[in-house]
Amino acid sequence: MPHCSTVLSQIVRIFPRHEFQSLANKHHTGQKFRSFTRWTQFVAMLTAQLSGRCSLRDVVDNLAVQGQKIYHLGIKAFSRATLARCNENQPHTLYEELFRRLLGRCQSMAPRNRKFKLNGKIYLLDASLLDLTLSLFPWAKYQKTKGAAKLHVGLDADGYLPAFVDLTAGREHEINLARTLALPKGSYVVFDRGYTDYAWYRELCDDGVFFVSRLKSNAIVTPGKKRRGRKSPGVTEDREIRLGNLSETFRLVTYRDAETDIVYQFVTNALDLPAQTVADLYKERWQIELFFKWIKQNLKVKSFLGTSMNAVKTQLWIALCAYLVLSFLKFQSKIGASLQRMLRILQLNLFERRDLTELFNPPTPENGLQNGQLCLL
Repeated sequence: MPHCSTVLSQIVRIFPRHEFQSLANKHHTGQKFRSFTRWTQFVAMLTAQLSGRCSLRDVVDNLAVQGQKIYHLGIKAFSRATLARCNENQPHTLYEELFRRLLGRCQSMAPRNRKFKLNGKIYLLDASLLDLTLSLFPWAKYQKTKGAAKLHVGLDADGYLPAFVDLTAGREHEINLARTLALPKGSYVVFDRGYTDYAWYRELCDDGVFFVSRLKSNAIVTPGKKRRGRKSPGVTEDREIRLGNLSETFRLVTYRDAETDIVYQFVTNALDLPAQTVADLYKERWQIELFFKWIKQNLKVKSFLGTSMNAVKTQLWIALCAYLVLSFLKFQSKIGASLQRMLRILQLNLFERRDLTELFNPPTPENGLQNGQLCLL
C-alpha cells in the first residue's frame, strides 16, 4: 500500500502555506508569537469545525492525543488559554481574506446552474439570526433582554457558494448590508420582502442589475398595461406597474402554486424574462434557506468558543472556510455525494492515513466468492 499522509494533512494543503503566512504577517497585532502561530490557530479551529468539537478544551484535548500526527501538520502542542487569547485578540480579517481566496478557486470550478439559461450570475440574498446570550455577548443587541447576531449571505446559484457574507448585531437591518453589495452588471438578485426599499430598487436599475422579489401587501402600486403573449400554467396575471414615486417601469407577475393553491405576487425589473422564469427564480431562493439550515446543523455557528465579536467572526469565517473545503473537494472529485455525507466521512477519518480522493470514491469490490468454505457449497 502506498504511503499516505493523514486526511487532515491533505485537506490543509488546499491552503498554500506561503500564502497563509503572508496573510498572517499582514493581519497581526501585538507582540510576535513565540511558539504558537496563526497557522496553529487555523488548523485547530478548522479541525474543530470538521470534527464537531464543542469547546476549547475539547479542541485542545482532541489534538493533543494525536501525537506525531499534529507535528506533521506543522503545529505544536498548545494550551487552551493561548488559543482563547488568540481568538479574542488577533484580527479575524485574516480568515476573511483567506475565505475570499478560497472562494475564488471554488467559483472557478463550480458547475453552472442548468436550471436557468441566463447570461448573468444569480445571487440569492437573505439573513439569518444566531441566538446569543446578551450577558455574555453585550455587543449583540437585538431585543431588550435578548441578544443575537445576524448572518447576511448572498449565495451564488452556481455551486451554491456564499459569495457575499457579513456578520452584524441582530438589530442591523438587512437592507443596510444589501446597499453595500457590489453586484456585477447584468446579474440577477433574488430576495424576500424584508429587503423592500424603493430607493435601492432604483440603484439596482441604474447599475444594470435585475431583481426578483415578493410584493408587500402595503406596496404603493400604479397598474400599467397587461403584457401580451400566452401565459404559462400557474401565471394568472403579468402586467407593467409603477412603484411609489419611481419613474422606472417594473413588472408584476401573479402566480398560483398548483400544489398549495397559494397565490404569489412577484415584482421585478426584468421585463424580458418569461413569467414562469420569474416564478422559478423566486422558488430558487429556497436554496439559501437550505444553506442556513445546513451550516447550523453541521458546523459550529450556533455555539461559540469566545465572547467578543472578533472571536465570533473568527469562528464564523473558519466555519465558512470548512464549507468551501467540502465544496472544493466535491467539485474536484466530481462525486454525487451530498456535503453532509462527505462531512460525516471526514469526521471518521481525519487522522487516518488514507488517500483523500479514494475516501469519497472507494474502489468497487470484485465480484465472486473468495471464501474457500463457501466455494464448497
